[in-house]
Amino acid sequence: MTQKDALKILKRGLPTYITGPAGSGKTHLLNQYIDWCEDENLEVAVTASTGIAATHIGGRTIHSWSGMGIQDSMDEKELDELAQKEYLHKRYANTDVLIIDEVSMLSADQLDLLDQIARKLRRGNAPFGGLQVVMSGDLFQLPPITDRNSPQYITEAEVWQKADLAICYLTEQFRQEDPEFESLLADIRSGNVTGGTKDTLKSRRHEDDDLTDITRLYTHNKDVDEINHDRLEQIDADLHVYDMRTSGPKKKTDQLRKSTLAPDKLKLKEGAQVMFVKNDPTDEFVNGTRGEVDRFESGKPVIETADGREVRPSRLRWSRSRIDSSDAYISQLPLRLAWAVTVHKSQGMTLDEAAIDLSKTFVEGQGYVALSRLRTLSGLHLLGLNDLALEVDPYVRKKEARFKKISDQIKKEVLEGSG
Repeated sequence: MTQKDALKILKRGLPTYITGPAGSGKTHLLNQYIDWCEDENLEVAVTASTGIAATHIGGRTIHSWSGMGIQDSMDEKELDELAQKEYLHKRYANTDVLIIDEVSMLSADQLDLLDQIARKLRRGNAPFGGLQVVMSGDLFQLPPITDRNSPQYITEAEVWQKADLAICYLTEQFRQEDPEFESLLADIRSGNVTGGTKDTLKSRRHEDDDLTDITRLYTHNKDVDEINHDRLEQIDADLHVYDMRTSGPKKKTDQLRKSTLAPDKLKLKEGAQVMFVKNDPTDEFVNGTRGEVDRFESGKPVIETADGREVRPSRLRWSRSRIDSSDAYISQLPLRLAWAVTVHKSQGMTLDEAAIDLSKTFVEGQGYVALSRLRTLSGLHLLGLNDLALEVDPYVRKKEARFKKISDQIKKEVLEGSG
C-alpha cells in the first residue's frame, strides 16, 4: 500500500495499524495525518512507546499521556483512583485521535491496560473507549521483556482482537542511502539469508582494539557494564558516586529497581559518556538522550548533550503508580554510562557508526534490530556474530505475511470498493 492510499484510509476515521519495514515512510505518513487532523480541527494526542521515539514525532510517551506510568496492569481500585483525576478526564474526553508510534515496543498487557483506562475515563465499552487509535510500528523490533507467562507482542492483546483495525502495510521505499545494506536487511527480515549475505557481513569484521571512540552495541548487560566500567577507569579525573535512594517495602522497591535502567551506584567522571534513562518533567531531555559529563558544579554533573545543550539533572523518582508515589519509590540521577548500550536499549536510535557484537545473540531478532540502527553498511564495525543473529521470530514473519494480505484486502474494500 502506498502512503497516499493509507492516508485516505486514516481520513475515514478508522482505527488503524500502520506497518512496514524501515524506510517505508511510517513516521512521514503519521505527520501528514496529524497535519490533516489539525486542519480539520480534530484534537490529536501524539505519543510513542519510548522517549526516543516520542522526540522523533514531536510527542510524549504513551505511558505519561495515558496515566499508566510503568505499570502493565491495574486493579479496580487503582483504575477508580485514576478516574478521579480531572485532568485525565479532560484529556481523554477532548481527544479525537490517539497516535501511538513504535507501538510494537509495548507489551500486550500494556496495550490492554491502555484500553481499560480509556474505557474507564471515556465511560464507553468500545475498544479504547471509542477513540480513533492510530498505531504505527514494526513487529521486527524487539518486544519488551516480560514474564514468561505473559504475552509479549501487541498482536496477542485482547483489545487487538476486538478493535477491528485497518492494517496498512506500506510498500514504498524512501531510504535509498545504501541499496546493498537495504538488501542485506531485507534478506534477514524475509528469512532468505544466503552465503552472499554472510560474506557481506564478514567483510565488516573489525578487531576490538581499534574502535575506542565508537558507540558499541551488545546483547547482554554484563558486557555493556564491563565496557562502560573499563572506559570510566581509563579517565584520569575525580570520581563522583551517587547512590540510589529507596522508600517503601523492599519487595516493591526491588521491583522498581528491576524495571528501570538507573544504576544502584552511579559513578561519573568528567568526560564520561552518558545516557538519560528517564523523561524529564520539564522536557529538557528524554529517555535515551545522549551526552557527556562536561564538569561538576556543587557536586552535581553538568551534561553537554549531543546537540550542544547544557543540562543539570537532579534526582528523579520512579514509582509503581503515577497516582500515589508515597507507597514505594526509588530516586537517582537519571543517568547511566553509555560508551556501550544493549541492543534492546538501542531501539529507536539511528547511528552513523557503531561497533556491534552479536556473538552472544540469545533471541531471534536481536541481530536485525542491531544492524538496522545503522544508516549504511560502511558504518558497521562487526565484532562478532552467531547463527541466531541472522534469524527472526517465525511468529513475526507469519504475522508479516498476514498483514500484507489484510492490507491488500483493506485497499480493495475501502478504497477501490468505494469507487
